[in-house]
Amino acid sequence: MKVAILAGGLGTRLSEETSVKPKPMVEIGGRPMLWHIMNIYASYGFKEFVVALGYKGELIKDYFLNYRNHARSLTVDLGTGSVTVHDGNHEDWIVHLLDTGAETNTGGRVKRIAEFIGNETFMLTYGDGVSNINISELIKFHKKQKTLVTLTAVRPPARFGQMVIEDNRVVQFKEKPQIGEGWINGGFFVLEPGITKYIESDHTAWEFESLEQLATEAQVSAYQHESFWQCMDTLRDVQLLEKYWQQGNAPWKVW
Repeated sequence: MKVAILAGGLGTRLSEETSVKPKPMVEIGGRPMLWHIMNIYASYGFKEFVVALGYKGELIKDYFLNYRNHARSLTVDLGTGSVTVHDGNHEDWIVHLLDTGAETNTGGRVKRIAEFIGNETFMLTYGDGVSNINISELIKFHKKQKTLVTLTAVRPPARFGQMVIEDNRVVQFKEKPQIGEGWINGGFFVLEPGITKYIESDHTAWEFESLEQLATEAQVSAYQHESFWQCMDTLRDVQLLEKYWQQGNAPWKVW
């Protein structure tokens, strides 16, 4: 089963980083967010990816075109220009880099992905969120539901941090805990090819048009994930994810 990743948005709320690079290329622990997401899926054996490009997509192309050379030791003969790549650990992924247009909305990108993949079930997620979701259990759940769409429902991180108070004294400050109320769409979809008829054009919003229509026809199942999920919308989110990584307790690092 192929894994599609939406990597074409502008990321305007993270302009400190995305003025020079696409949002999925913002680095956590020296690696792009896109790499982290792909490793989550690869750890469950899913190693063929379709990346939907848009804004500054050429930087993502350059990253993967040079990936093997950057990840391994090299010998460069300056006289002949030949390059010898030495043995080393590297991912055995297949990555399809699909130009979906700089102005295309999420629905249009999903439709182009589905048409590229063909008549088969595929997975899809956003290029700015990580989780410790069990991908194998997600797929099992989707197959039982027999709907066109399964999305992963997550608890939103609380808006503010918390204080621990004892005897009128603040004894501890805590990061924003993941105890937000209700459920939100956390990505990590499993999709059937029949979704394309619910996407009218490149201007269609996947979240606010296609999914709403699918839901009215009882075609959207929700896999409820109570554990870790974190998006990367703001610079503070980047700093939080970096803190997890540097402390060696990144919950999404399941590989």
